[in-house]
Amino acid sequence: MDFSSLINNLLNQMAFFHLEAGNYIMIAVALFFLWLAIKKGFEPLLLIPISFGMLLVNIYPDIMYSPEEASNGTGGLLWYFFQLDAWSILPSLIFMGVGAMTDFGPLIANPISFLMGAAAQLGIYAAYFLAILLGFSGAEAAAISIIGGADGPTSLFLCSKLGQTQIMGPIAVAAYSYMALVPIIQPPVMKLLTSERERQIKMEQLRPVSKLEKILFPIVVTVAVCLILPSTAPLVGMLMLGNLFRECGVVKQLMETASNAMMYIVVILLGTSVGATTSAEAFLNVTTLKIVALGLVAFIFGTAGGVILGKILCKLTGGKINPLIGSAGVSAVPMAARVSQKVGSEADPTNFLLMHAMGPNVAGVIGTAVAAGAFMAVFGV
Repeated sequence: MDFSSLINNLLNQMAFFHLEAGNYIMIAVALFFLWLAIKKGFEPLLLIPISFGMLLVNIYPDIMYSPEEASNGTGGLLWYFFQLDAWSILPSLIFMGVGAMTDFGPLIANPISFLMGAAAQLGIYAAYFLAILLGFSGAEAAAISIIGGADGPTSLFLCSKLGQTQIMGPIAVAAYSYMALVPIIQPPVMKLLTSERERQIKMEQLRPVSKLEKILFPIVVTVAVCLILPSTAPLVGMLMLGNLFRECGVVKQLMETASNAMMYIVVILLGTSVGATTSAEAFLNVTTLKIVALGLVAFIFGTAGGVILGKILCKLTGGKINPLIGSAGVSAVPMAARVSQKVGSEADPTNFLLMHAMGPNVAGVIGTAVAAGAFMAVFGV
């Protein structure tokens, strides 16, 4: 082989000669997400691996090739990562880690929080029916609608269970992006639906929760929810198992592993593989725009649903509940609760709503998993 052939082979291997305009657009999007994560601090633990996976697949598409597509019969690295998403393994492990990090005490102390967590799922059902009107199939609409719960792992879980992996990339990017944008999206909706006086309401301190209550809670929730909707067992079961690790006090090593080392390993695998589903040909189309728009609508309706029920409960309790905590019923833990605290403190700097908002916030995690289980039951999964 002469020198010129060597040079030609080298040049032909370069990505510059194989990328299309769409790839460059997606590379720019990936760099923008990296900027949001690093410079602005928007969910960096999620956005950095997702955006880097997006960057890699648009520079080197072979990294997501299946063994059948690859010339040497060996799949790309991120394709193997993605199989753990498609098999619903990674989303379930994420839930275990979330459970190990979550204190359900505020929810146990104030069970009415369950209602606000349920009301915030309004966005899911609003997005479902709107997606049907836009021409999506029932299964596609269900997979898209879970974005309204602001719960990325549940979105991926339902998407794979319903066999909608072809739209998993846009759904994941929309879900995780809106989770990161909670502090921007929620406050205008919260302020629109509440008065200054309502935002200033101070709530009574929550009662102490006993250790026995905290140990029984994950066991009772698992039995009750999984008996009614067995299909929720992978999500609710792992969430509650992680929480039992935390609360029982006899498996500190398991709790620390689930909430730290395992959690971060899973985030790396999940984020990079999900980002790698956003190749230009799969992402740059009208369907993606519809999904992103539906996700925003779902998120707004979810926030509104929680706040509206909060207003109703405020009236029924004689002004003892601040409606702002209802907005925390979406599953973005603890970001949504912090937003409730921030908006409340703007109306009254001495108002402390964070612990009260954590009740609906963690209830929303359970509520979104139950909504996903309901869709699986409806579609016979």
